[in-house]
Amino acid sequence: MKLWCFKVQRDMHPRFYYIIPRFYISNFYKLNSNKSIISIRELLIKNGSNRFTSTNIQKSTTSNARSKPSNPYQKRIDRNKSFLMYTTALLICGIGFTYASVPLYRMFCQTTGFSGTPITNSSKFSPERLVPAKESRRIRVHFNADTSLALDWSFIPQQREVYVLPGETALAFYTAKNKSDQDIIGLATYNVTPNKAGQYFNKIQCFCFEEQKLQAGEAVDMPVFFFIDPEFTEDPSMRDVDTITLSYTFFKAKYDNNGTLIPVPTI
Repeated sequence: MKLWCFKVQRDMHPRFYYIIPRFYISNFYKLNSNKSIISIRELLIKNGSNRFTSTNIQKSTTSNARSKPSNPYQKRIDRNKSFLMYTTALLICGIGFTYASVPLYRMFCQTTGFSGTPITNSSKFSPERLVPAKESRRIRVHFNADTSLALDWSFIPQQREVYVLPGETALAFYTAKNKSDQDIIGLATYNVTPNKAGQYFNKIQCFCFEEQKLQAGEAVDMPVFFFIDPEFTEDPSMRDVDTITLSYTFFKAKYDNNGTLIPVPTI
């Protein structure tokens, strides 16, 4: 029996060769003179073979397509997209942290007295803490006032100093005046020196970190209600502290494009 060999190019893998008996072909097909390739799929199906049905061929083609390695150029694009996404997320987090860092730092300082920031924790305003330590020496509290160059205000303390006992409350006033012909909003920061005394300087009421709007030519008095914690006398590091300076600095309030107040620098 003579065998013919045909290369399948349309339905099967181009590298597969199959040996087909001649009598199969003579019974079912006539080769045209212009046609040198026969459809092996149709031939096998008509002879009852189910080895290479259209379904199996489709599965084989799909399996071969999946087994092919992915395009390295597409992998590079995916990596670049992932890198861009992570970079954008980090950038957004960095901007948010920048805006939040100043308020968070301020809150930390107000709670701990770090860097000479007076404590504003209301839990320390209990009645037992507001009892003057009569056996202690009086502490001189000096008041200082400054304004930024961009703010056309005058800002001065009404009294230069007061003498208080630890645990004794005291009230002081500052006066601010808008010297310009336009309404201006100002914002004040504060600090205490020496820095180590800041943890014992407690403010019950003040005008710091609040927007203060003064109309053109307007002048206002701003109160500061404070006391020195009685624990000041029990701290050995405070023995050489006889004077505490409370400093305020006013800045011109600035806002971003969304109308949000831009945090002012701390002293």
